[in-house]
Amino acid sequence: MIGTLFLLSSGLFLGWSLGANDAANIFGTAVGTRMIRFKTAAIISSIFVIIGAIVSGAGASHTLGSLGEVTAISGAFTVALGAALTVLWMTRVKLPVSTSQAVVGAIIGWNFFSNSPVNWDALRTILGAWIFSPILTAIFAFIFFHIIKLIIDNSSIHLVRLDSLTRWGLIIVGAFGAYSLGANNIGNVMGIFINSSPFHDISIGNFIKLSSVHQLFFLGGLAISVGIFTYSKRVMLTVGKSIFRLSPLTAFVAVLSSSIVLFLFASQSLKTFLVSHGLPSFPLVPVSSSQSIVGAIIGISIAKNPKNTNFKMLGKISLGWITTPVGAAMITYILLFFVQNVFGRAVL
Repeated sequence: MIGTLFLLSSGLFLGWSLGANDAANIFGTAVGTRMIRFKTAAIISSIFVIIGAIVSGAGASHTLGSLGEVTAISGAFTVALGAALTVLWMTRVKLPVSTSQAVVGAIIGWNFFSNSPVNWDALRTILGAWIFSPILTAIFAFIFFHIIKLIIDNSSIHLVRLDSLTRWGLIIVGAFGAYSLGANNIGNVMGIFINSSPFHDISIGNFIKLSSVHQLFFLGGLAISVGIFTYSKRVMLTVGKSIFRLSPLTAFVAVLSSSIVLFLFASQSLKTFLVSHGLPSFPLVPVSSSQSIVGAIIGISIAKNPKNTNFKMLGKISLGWITTPVGAAMITYILLFFVQNVFGRAVL
C-alpha cells in the first residue's frame, strides 16, 4: 500500500499544486475583497471539486488518455512527476503555468521516449481547445458584463441589497466553478494513471459501486482539496488584490464565464444530449482554468475599456503557454531515461 501511494505521489503533488493555485481563479477576488471568508471559500471549493471529479471527471480524461497510453505505473509516476516539476520550474521563473499543458507535454515526452506514435488527431483537438477556450470565455464575459450592467442601470436595487446579491452570486458561481474545475482538471491529476491503476473495483452494498477510476479521481480530488486548504489563501489574496483588480461584480462575471467554459469541455451528458439532437458539441478535453480566467479578464477589459488591456502581460502569458508543454516534454524524457536506466524501473 505504501509503495502504491508513493507511485501515485507525483499525481497527488500535481493535485495539490492545482488546488493551491487554481482555486484562486474561482474565489480569489471574493476573498481578496472580503466578500467571502477564506474558510467558507475553501470548504465550498473542496466539496464541489471532489464531486465534480467523481461525477464528471471521466469525460475529459479519455481524450487525454488517447494522446498516449502509459501502461506501467512507474512510467505514469515519471510522467506526472515531469509535469509537476515543470509547473514548479515555470512558477519559479515567474511565467504563467497551466497544469493541462504540462501534462500534455509530459505525455508527448513519454511517447518520444517509448517510440510510441503520437495521436495527432487527439493532439489537434487539445490544441484547438486551448486556443478556443479563452476566446469563448472572453465572448461570454463580454456578453454577461453588458447584460448585468444593463440590469443594474435599469433597476433601483439598493447598494446594500446589491452587495448581498453579489455575495450570494459569488458563492453560487464559485461552487459551480469548483465543480467544473474538478470535472475538467482531474484528468490532469490522475488521468495518466488510469491504464495502470493499482486499485480494483469495489462494491458497497447493492447500490454503491466504485470503479478503480472513481477511486483514483476521489484520491486526486482530496489532493486538490488539501492544496486549497493549505496554500491557496495566499494565492487568493494575491489574485484578489494585486493581479486582476476586479470588482466583486466583474469577478462574478469572470468566474461565471470561466466555469461555463470548463463545464462545456468536461460534461459527457451535455455532449451526449447535443449529439443526440444533431447539434455541434464540444470535445471533452482538459482545458486550463488559468487560460479561461485570462480570457474572461480580456473580455471584461474590452467591454469596459479596450485601452486598459495590458498587451505586454498578454505576451508574457503567451510565452508561458508555449514554453510549458515543450519544457514538460524535455524534462519527462530525461526523467524516464534515469528511472529506467539508473533505477531499473520498467516505464514502458
